[in-house]
Amino acid sequence: MKKIMADTTIKSISDLQKAIAKLDSGKVNGKKENDADKPDMTIWHWNDSRLQSRQQVMENRDKNYSFWAMYDVASGKHIALQDSSMKDLSILPKHRYALGSDEQAYELDINLNGQNYSDFYIVDLKTGEKKTLFTKFYLPSFGSFPRPSTDGTKLIYGEDGHFFIYDIPTGTTTNITENIPVTFVDVEDDHNVIKPMISPLGWSSDSKYALLRDDWDIWQVPMDGKSEAINLTQNGRSDQIRYQYRFGLDPDEKGIDLSKPIYVRTYGEWDKKSGIALLSPAKKGGLQAGAKSLIWEDANIGSLTKAENAEVYFFNRETFNTPDQMYVTDASLSSPKKITENAPDVDKYAWSAGTRLVDYITDKGDKLQGALFLPANYVEGQKYPTVVYYYEKLSQIRHNWANPGYSGTGWNPNMYTSNGFAVFIPDIVYKLDDPGMSAVWAVLPAVKEAIKTGVIDENNIGIHGHSWGGYQTSFLITQTDMFKAAAAGAPLTNMISMYDLIYWNSGGGNMSIFEASQGRFRGAPWENWEAYERNSPVYHVKNVTTPLLMLHNDKDGAVDFTQGIEYYSALRRLKKPVVLMQYKGENHGLSKLENRKDYSVRMMEFFNHHLKGEPAPDWLEKGIDKLDLEEHLEKRAF
Repeated sequence: MKKIMADTTIKSISDLQKAIAKLDSGKVNGKKENDADKPDMTIWHWNDSRLQSRQQVMENRDKNYSFWAMYDVASGKHIALQDSSMKDLSILPKHRYALGSDEQAYELDINLNGQNYSDFYIVDLKTGEKKTLFTKFYLPSFGSFPRPSTDGTKLIYGEDGHFFIYDIPTGTTTNITENIPVTFVDVEDDHNVIKPMISPLGWSSDSKYALLRDDWDIWQVPMDGKSEAINLTQNGRSDQIRYQYRFGLDPDEKGIDLSKPIYVRTYGEWDKKSGIALLSPAKKGGLQAGAKSLIWEDANIGSLTKAENAEVYFFNRETFNTPDQMYVTDASLSSPKKITENAPDVDKYAWSAGTRLVDYITDKGDKLQGALFLPANYVEGQKYPTVVYYYEKLSQIRHNWANPGYSGTGWNPNMYTSNGFAVFIPDIVYKLDDPGMSAVWAVLPAVKEAIKTGVIDENNIGIHGHSWGGYQTSFLITQTDMFKAAAAGAPLTNMISMYDLIYWNSGGGNMSIFEASQGRFRGAPWENWEAYERNSPVYHVKNVTTPLLMLHNDKDGAVDFTQGIEYYSALRRLKKPVVLMQYKGENHGLSKLENRKDYSVRMMEFFNHHLKGEPAPDWLEKGIDKLDLEEHLEKRAF
């Protein structure tokens, strides 16, 4: 009989039976016998290419990684096409070649500074031979990534501000954009990356052309590098209309058929109109220059689809105060008929009376816009309490419908316009090394210009933002007393301490976010200390005079909970008016309906008190003791 461990307590026959069962299964005290002395731990090493936290998140994918192989029926040979030295492989069209890539040699640096590099290979699918295409190829944006032609014999890729064609059979490279009088670099990308390319729209079905965007117009570019490229849309740059993307109407298409009409989504940069334009085939092949506008409205025109076997087309249309509806029409998109009745009770509620655009110049000379949403039942000449909301650039949502509801951040613009607030959403552009000051340079001039409309009560303006917008809010109130109240959700507050923390949702480190993504810093804090410090809200906390409502949850996997605690504790130390809402177990936003309801109502109460003069509820005026919290929550339950 197996020996029972001395530390196993036996008080009854039942206990004895359980102990024997554990022994029979090889476990004592919840552990296998041979694991009894094995620690439960993790080793974090400075040479790890990925943080241990990232490896934990990706563990299942790493365990189940698979490789491509080929079996040649004629010769009866099995050929491995990749191994652990080339982790990714894409079979190109027509199955003659494959494109392999691997970033393992650069993975540590990628995770440290966010600058992306990769090795690329061409694999011959007849022989399995691997040929190096690029070594340490720089990928500042997805637009630079090599993409195969429709026939699988060429690749288009972006490098140093130009697009090139690599011909796989001959091994030759051609610059196809050097003679085009525009740039295909995304010059409006303000992150710390070098010459990010705008992603191509695609290849023609005959592989003779690529369609490229220059941020305004669409170009038909021949692959030989000699024939002239054609500006298909013509008026994009001159009229400040962005031809954004092509509607793919055939899910089974193999490349873009230039012998058929092409529908393109259009967007007016300064009037926020949107629509659909048509590019028509030319008689000699390809597309002819000049786009014909079919729809152009003060609305958000969405997806375009086509019936499989009929010339019947469907598109979506919405505005800020009219819900998204679907329309049916013919190929001309004329005389569309509304066929849905979404939100049938919409007329029973109070909606924004309309929107206005506010043009302004930032303190650094950038021309920007903000979208001003009027309150319901707006009266001309009357001023209204206003909440300013932002997240980088959002003025393009002027015509977007927001279904009223309890969001994971507490914010819903229609909830505020329906309750007598104006809502102002200004754009922000960023300067390297100054993400916080960039908000100051953009938002304050925007609000001052919006006040001139006569809609905003300059004495009752609040601000709100979440995550990156929460950071902007936390920083702005250290630089100005323009705002009477502020609400910041999940804010970054100390750029120095935040740099070295972990983005737990992905398991990766924050340093790459700070150096190549949203942080927009050049280098680490020890290389750029003054910039990190001057843009950290917590180091300017003594300047805050604005009452602040914060939302930060203890299981936030994007912005560590300690960031909220740092700012709250500093404000509390200085006896500044701050209330921190923490919902236990919640992540970066609120997921449980009861929590979303609770915070949405509390944030509205907060702004009602400070901007409308309504009495402060008890939780806001004096707080709620732990012993009284259960009763408080029961009284407020919805």
